[in-house]
Amino acid sequence: MIEPSIGELRTVDVGGVTLGYRVAGEPGDPPMVLLHGLGDDERDWHAVLPAFAARHRVFALDLRGHGRSSHPGRYSFELMRDDVIAFLDALDVGRCVLVGHSMGGAVAILLAEAAPERLTHLIVEDVTAPRPGAMQRPPLAPPDVPTPFDFAAVNAIRAQITDPDPAWWDRTESVEVPTLVVGGGSESSIPQHLLAEMVDLMSDATLVTIAAGHHVHATRPAEFVAAVDGFLAARAVR
Repeated sequence: MIEPSIGELRTVDVGGVTLGYRVAGEPGDPPMVLLHGLGDDERDWHAVLPAFAARHRVFALDLRGHGRSSHPGRYSFELMRDDVIAFLDALDVGRCVLVGHSMGGAVAILLAEAAPERLTHLIVEDVTAPRPGAMQRPPLAPPDVPTPFDFAAVNAIRAQITDPDPAWWDRTESVEVPTLVVGGGSESSIPQHLLAEMVDLMSDATLVTIAAGHHVHATRPAEFVAAVDGFLAARAVR
């Protein structure tokens, strides 16, 4: 299936898990990988994907349990991080711009902590590394109707947000990859002071606020793209 504006849907098997993804843009352009939030999939990026694909080879993943990827029943930030690293290996992507929203942003931060050599830039939207005591996300009752994603992922991730590994927050100060943090402002459900505190810990990070709530890229796509493009232009890899 090919749609000229947003690319082609594909799958790849990594470590016993099938990952669905959309690829768009010219093969020779710098790679960019997009990671969606909890309960979403690659379609959540469609409002911004064509703009990014004009300058990048864009890969929009369905993280495990979501979209067209496998529903293995085991979910955690670490497993998703490792899936992304395996995805980069499988597609022979050496280094990339890594963009993550919400859950995908937390996955991206953990990847930057564990394998910074795989990234040229880190861009996270309205999220920080999970921090002990910062947010409480009690488990939710399963819905009465089926969901398009594996609902088991919801409470697995919520549990890690509530009781995270302290090292995830502590290691943010070791992240040296040029980083852009896009906050959604006062309309967001995420405490914005946490974003500012993480940026202060990082050695090379910038905070930009777009008053759009939690889904900045979907609510204000043009402003989100402008913030990302401006950051990448200012911090071009030489």
